[in-house]
Amino acid sequence: MGIKTTITMVKETIETLVDGGKATAGPPLGPALGPIGVNIGQVIAKINEKTADFKGMKVPVKVIVDKDTKEFEVTVGTPPASALIKKEAGIAKGASNPKTDIVADIKIEQAIKVSKMKESSLLGKDNFQRIKEIIGTCQSMGIMVEGMKAHDAIEAVNKGKWKDKIESGKTELSAEELKMMEEEKKKLQEELGKRRAEFTERAKQTIAGMEGKEKRDIRKKLQEDGIPMQIINELLPEERTAEGAAGAKK
Repeated sequence: MGIKTTITMVKETIETLVDGGKATAGPPLGPALGPIGVNIGQVIAKINEKTADFKGMKVPVKVIVDKDTKEFEVTVGTPPASALIKKEAGIAKGASNPKTDIVADIKIEQAIKVSKMKESSLLGKDNFQRIKEIIGTCQSMGIMVEGMKAHDAIEAVNKGKWKDKIESGKTELSAEELKMMEEEKKKLQEELGKRRAEFTERAKQTIAGMEGKEKRDIRKKLQEDGIPMQIINELLPEERTAEGAAGAKK
């Protein structure tokens, strides 16, 4: 992890990325804070307190130290909304083809939680506008909200669904709701695996039926048949031109 230090006449600002809730006095923070004379243990404790909700993610932090009094201030940025949504959904990545694949289904409380965490960087003027921004991000990741595709969930918000929860900022889920979410995630992953297998088999049949034809024509046919590009590239990788290969070596 890199670290950035900015010095003014009386204050020094140290910027770096830390593991949420797991900052330590080791590099890069310890060596940067040591020469300033600030209490490193107190700084680390404050950072971990402020980043506890971001466990499992890299979080940008700033430590601003008064060089005379040794007093300090810790400010915490937030990971991208997509990273927060993936954490809430319990997945490592979004859908490779969000138009056709659904990889997770989150509760409205989780979308509200992300909107609150990203409040300062969202454009919406109120809770309803901000929650719709987060749901829009879900759409680009192949993630449903309350069993609805994102555009339907946005329409539901417009019609007043979840009004009380959004106004109150409810973010907590019951143990039963969390259990149901985990079961739903497993079901979606199984369906995704099944769809992938079906696409792969269809693609292989097309490739076999077009044996001897130009690769670009086969790739075009696969795209026309709705085969995801990830599968096309796995079965029929694009050939790199000599010029492209030379450029890659520079």
